[in-house]
Amino acid sequence: MSLGPVLGAVDEERRRGLRRMRVVATSLLLVAAVIFVLTHGHGGVWGYVNAAAEAAMVGAVADWFAVTALFRHPLGLKVPHTAIIPERKDSIGRSLEDFVTDNFLTADNVQQRLATAQVPLRVGRWLQQPANAQRVVSESAPALARGVSSISDAEIADLLSRIVLPRLAKEPVAPLLGTLLEGVVRDDSHRQVVDLVVRELHDWVRDNEETVSSIIGARAPWWSPRWLDETVTARLHLELVRWLADVRDNPDHQMRQAVDKLLAELADKLQHDPATMAQTEQLKEQVLAHPSVGTSLVGMWGSVQRVLVEALQDEHGELRERMTRALVDLGTRITTDDELRASLDRRLGQAVGHVVTTYGHEISTVISQTIDRWDGDEASKRIELHVGRDLQFIRINGTVVGGLVGLLIYSLAQLL
Repeated sequence: MSLGPVLGAVDEERRRGLRRMRVVATSLLLVAAVIFVLTHGHGGVWGYVNAAAEAAMVGAVADWFAVTALFRHPLGLKVPHTAIIPERKDSIGRSLEDFVTDNFLTADNVQQRLATAQVPLRVGRWLQQPANAQRVVSESAPALARGVSSISDAEIADLLSRIVLPRLAKEPVAPLLGTLLEGVVRDDSHRQVVDLVVRELHDWVRDNEETVSSIIGARAPWWSPRWLDETVTARLHLELVRWLADVRDNPDHQMRQAVDKLLAELADKLQHDPATMAQTEQLKEQVLAHPSVGTSLVGMWGSVQRVLVEALQDEHGELRERMTRALVDLGTRITTDDELRASLDRRLGQAVGHVVTTYGHEISTVISQTIDRWDGDEASKRIELHVGRDLQFIRINGTVVGGLVGLLIYSLAQLL
């Protein structure tokens, strides 16, 4: 199989280098042959030259045979143990695969290389540059937008019905809610919610005197005079407005303290009271089992999906700017935080080491599988293309060393 159509620029250069070295090696053989012919039958110094040329030819031909036998049958003669690579390419591929797996794809080698490369530090320095962070966002945001937009409502509904909601139904939620509520009360995070509720309730009661009076008046006895009912309900409405205003304006009001105590007790019961925990779990199951829950969540996802896709597609939007700033901050932190960088180095080494240890053999099978797909001639040509130029030095050395050895032997023979 010809490799011409698949050779790139680098391979073309390799092929030219192989041809040049072949010409050099063959030229030395021809030079030795010419010298041998010209000095044949002459004595004296020429006898030494003739012996050296003869031995040089022997060395050149022997090494030419040895090098050629690796890749093809010399002169087309099917001599045993020639064309080694075409005949045994599958065995060579498996041996090369085992060699790479045992000596290169090991956890220690890969981890040492990663430690030397300092990958997290390089990534951090690269991301620290705003232009690089913006480039990452610009190239990844469209892909993220396409990925998010490709998720259909049917897929979300299936995910919710088969995995999310059944899993939530099995997981105890009361302790989690209790812990969350306990933290909220401890940090006074609920105060803003209480402020909002009290303020809105005060304004509603103040602006809806007739409604409040009718509600209170409905509880009046049937025998009380109407004027008395109106006087009492008006007074009660006024006091209720004043009381809500006092609760709104006084952060240490007794009512606020009562709310704090109520929430704290509820948080404790959610974590430790079996009855409260059971009631919470029962309520959770009822809510999750309601048909409208899944539909509502799918509808919420649709809204979130549209907003997220639009934000990702907006090249000058707030989301992309935030993503860019987050990447720059991450790069800066990786660069300056030695502890974080050491943790990333360690985790990266552990992850890559696990992959190499677990899947190293499967990764290296690409060698044998690729060679298996080649036929014998293709494998021979590809390998010769990469190592053939260096092997031509064997022919050159064989010619030179053969000539020197021949000269030495001839000299010793003359001395003896």
